[in-house]
Amino acid sequence: MTFQTINPATEDVVSNYSYFSDQTIDEKIERAYSAFNDWKTTSFDKKKHLLHTLARLLEDQKEQLGHLITIEMGKPLKQSVAEIEKCAWVCDYYAENGLNFLQNEQIKTEARLSYIHYAPLGPVLAIMPWNFPFWQVFRFAAPSLMAGNVALLKHSPNTTGCALAIEKLFKEAGFPEGAFTTLLADIPQIEPILANPKVKALTLTGSTKAGQSASQLAAKYLKKCVLELGGSDPYLILDDADLEKAAEICLSGRMLNTGQSCIAAKRFIVTKKRAVQFTELVAEKVKSYTYGDPEENHPLGTMARKDLRESLHRQVSESIAKGAKCLTGGQIPSGKGYFYPATLLTEVSKGMPAYDQELFGPVGAIITATDESDAVRIANDTSFGLGAAIITNDTDKAAHLAEQHLEFGAVFINDFVKSDPRLPFGGVKSSGYGRELSLLGIHEFVNAKTIYIK
Repeated sequence: MTFQTINPATEDVVSNYSYFSDQTIDEKIERAYSAFNDWKTTSFDKKKHLLHTLARLLEDQKEQLGHLITIEMGKPLKQSVAEIEKCAWVCDYYAENGLNFLQNEQIKTEARLSYIHYAPLGPVLAIMPWNFPFWQVFRFAAPSLMAGNVALLKHSPNTTGCALAIEKLFKEAGFPEGAFTTLLADIPQIEPILANPKVKALTLTGSTKAGQSASQLAAKYLKKCVLELGGSDPYLILDDADLEKAAEICLSGRMLNTGQSCIAAKRFIVTKKRAVQFTELVAEKVKSYTYGDPEENHPLGTMARKDLRESLHRQVSESIAKGAKCLTGGQIPSGKGYFYPATLLTEVSKGMPAYDQELFGPVGAIITATDESDAVRIANDTSFGLGAAIITNDTDKAAHLAEQHLEFGAVFINDFVKSDPRLPFGGVKSSGYGRELSLLGIHEFVNAKTIYIK
């Protein structure tokens, strides 16, 4: 079966591909498992060297790799290049810290010696999305390979060029054949992959619906599973906040990657005491978020696919029909390309898609709370639990709210939510479970093996 990648800015075909046959996939899994049997005993020094080499390749090729991201999913070129640079960072981070993270951990018992040894599991299947087509992969692959696992990638079809480029980079860096394998697999082929006893675990970044389906399969075949799913991140603007700063943080967090991010600032929650002034500031600043050819580095690029733009527009239109006010944007522009303008909705309330659902695009929603306590209630009034932010001059108060009251995997105070190799990343509720990055991320796909010597 064949499929195409489409440049979302021009609607031109980029490339044509064919899904692998079941036999080809089985052969590649067999090769990956064979590679694992050697890779798991490869020294940390060798793994460290290869990861550093991979990081330098990423830096050397960041312009052409960034261009590939942009033509496949429409991210502004400057942001695409920054994504590649971040991938180099995560490779360097685990090269330098992996050995320390995986050291045997001695536990005092009545035995002469007892300790935890962290052993790799084997081939790990990664099902990855299109919105950060390199970063999502590298934030899984760098810790997994440093731990001694090997990687199988099933990427989103519309970023197939990126998927193949990543595999090529691992080979160029000197990783053994089979250590990183891209599988051009269709959705019906996922279950046979997970059913294969040589595949030991699954990690998925994507929608909540995709996570539900994948986790059911992982449970069916008793495979360890990590899920990073959708989000509807609230940004709480407390009464003492600098509103100029708050508006900048909210829009920076909302519009990055043309709003196509699980951790984008999706709900701006402000008390009625500050709502009018905050709304005026956001409405003025959002005008600077113009869209255009992603290669020319406009603030906004395109939506990644036509169907995604149509889905977003339905959510916006339904929210307006239910009483939301559209201050700017909200219309699909004419002409080529899957562009969508920066859109600002106010008077958003429960029962509207802009309140209840994840809007994956450049659409900000302002929700007015009666007071700060009500703002916290509204923030938690979602099925999602990925990230949240608080803007305030009282950081002690914000830390208390973050620790004791907000039901999210990460809370950023006076900044927009972002991923960082040094910090654990993941959510709760319908945003998934498990953690990527940091020490916790590398420990997700290892066997914490007890060794007891009497």
